[in-house]
Amino acid sequence: MSIAENSDGQDEAYGWYSRARELLESSNPHAALLLIDRLMAQEPQSASVMEMYARALFDTSDFRAAAMAFDVLIQLSPDNDYAHFGKGMCLWRMQQFILSRDELGMASVMRPDRLEYARAYAQVKATLRARIEAGLPLNGPIDNQDKFDRILGDES
Repeated sequence: MSIAENSDGQDEAYGWYSRARELLESSNPHAALLLIDRLMAQEPQSASVMEMYARALFDTSDFRAAAMAFDVLIQLSPDNDYAHFGKGMCLWRMQQFILSRDELGMASVMRPDRLEYARAYAQVKATLRARIEAGLPLNGPIDNQDKFDRILGDES
């Protein structure tokens, strides 16, 4: 039984879970992480807690840690489309476009009705196409201004 189900003997944990969710939804991920850490210590195999943890890490811009948390969530629940989407978004922010494309593609296939999945997938594919056309590396930052100008079409 997960914390979110509020079984007997888990009232304190359920309170932490509810409050952490409120903090996360009100754009206060740092405070949410304090409570989520307590929950993770009690129920490290809880998919709902791991998802909230990954979301909070993403919202604090700790994309590497968030990607690892989403990966754990995928291991706990391989059919979790949101976990694939979240991991793909983290990889995108880390400029790992090929891996991001793969995760976002998986999320899109799993839930074709989710417009935000399709949009993110299309955008990362467009990034890869633009980098290929400009002769740029497919992953990582662009560190040469001339190459950056080619992507924008500003070459002389």
